[in-house]
Amino acid sequence: MTVESALRGAAPHLLLDSLRVSLTQQYAASSADLLLIDYGHTSLRAVEPVQTPAVVRHGPVDTGTAGRTFRTQQPYLFRDDGPTATAYLPVTVRGERFGVLVVVLPADRATPEATESLGRVAESLGHALRVADRHTDLYRSTRRTRALSVAGEMQWDTLPGRACAGPAFDLHAHWEPAYTSGGHVLDWSVTEDELLLVVANGAGPGTPAALAGALAVNAIRNARRAGLDLVGQASLTDQALYGQYRGRSTLAALLLKITLATGDVEVVDAGSPTVWRTRGGVSERIELDRQLPLGMFEDTVYTTQHLRLLPGDRVVFVACEQGESPPGGATEAPDGPVARALAPAGPLSCADVPGAVVRALREMPRDVSDAVLVLCLDWRGQQPERPGTDRDRGTGDPAPPAFG
Repeated sequence: MTVESALRGAAPHLLLDSLRVSLTQQYAASSADLLLIDYGHTSLRAVEPVQTPAVVRHGPVDTGTAGRTFRTQQPYLFRDDGPTATAYLPVTVRGERFGVLVVVLPADRATPEATESLGRVAESLGHALRVADRHTDLYRSTRRTRALSVAGEMQWDTLPGRACAGPAFDLHAHWEPAYTSGGHVLDWSVTEDELLLVVANGAGPGTPAALAGALAVNAIRNARRAGLDLVGQASLTDQALYGQYRGRSTLAALLLKITLATGDVEVVDAGSPTVWRTRGGVSERIELDRQLPLGMFEDTVYTTQHLRLLPGDRVVFVACEQGESPPGGATEAPDGPVARALAPAGPLSCADVPGAVVRALREMPRDVSDAVLVLCLDWRGQQPERPGTDRDRGTGDPAPPAFG
């Protein structure tokens, strides 16, 4: 039986036990441990198997070999002068980073080919975890360094995850607080032709905000899955929020549809989070025509804007509430704190940008609220299409302006 078959046949809470048996049989592994990233992205935490205790314990994500493997997303084979070697393998599925698989092998079996093969095992484990997570609390419990608030639990169950990747793009998100809730809304959906994104400022802290956010994201998903366009999605969500709260709880949101083949972007800006673009090494805020937040009034009419992404563009969405300016900061532009937080993040990878910006914003006294969500999109664009397509014929409507 292959490792993949063993994982598919294992009970959800016994994935690691089943994996250990298979790795012992096929690779002569003496141990295997799974380290999962915690909700705050600060530490890697060992899953405790049912049959045998974990050998590798918890450790910070910014130090150690396991942390380096997680950060770089590159497998690492550690050898010493002893009879064993240790393989560290990233567990990642479609851009979503779950953790690191640590496998101890006999030194004579620790070859580059074995490491490559174990990398495929780690990927299969990631897919199995996504399915098993629906049927057991083991992995979510492992990821907690402390208890979540009820609002935090609701937000984690509502948001789609921290990352998504495809041939044309990389998408990574980070938000704080991680163990309570800022009421932020984030969602995405990918098809063969389109990437749809929703980013929204939080409606405030605590359970009321989490309830409003859950209502909003499910209204958007309902409209999207029914085939409604962006205007229809915004309108249905606006009606759902207004019908429930009568304008007392609104959501400043940005809805986007990106055509994967061309980079054309359709946008509905409902009092949105700020949007920043880096192109050719130059970063600037993208000014959009803001409309009313969702849920403010009954039957608000929304319209779309049309923009374009170019290969190599980086777009950062920042959802946070401006707070009281610090002493001496009265003359600073309203988006000054965000600009200052973004500046040092330019050289970072797409995966590292959101966390760095969130930390920088939360360290600024009274500049922004404690609740921050940052989403980073790196746009590569699709490969050129075959000759003879509509794009090559040069027909159709004029291209929209480049993003920004």
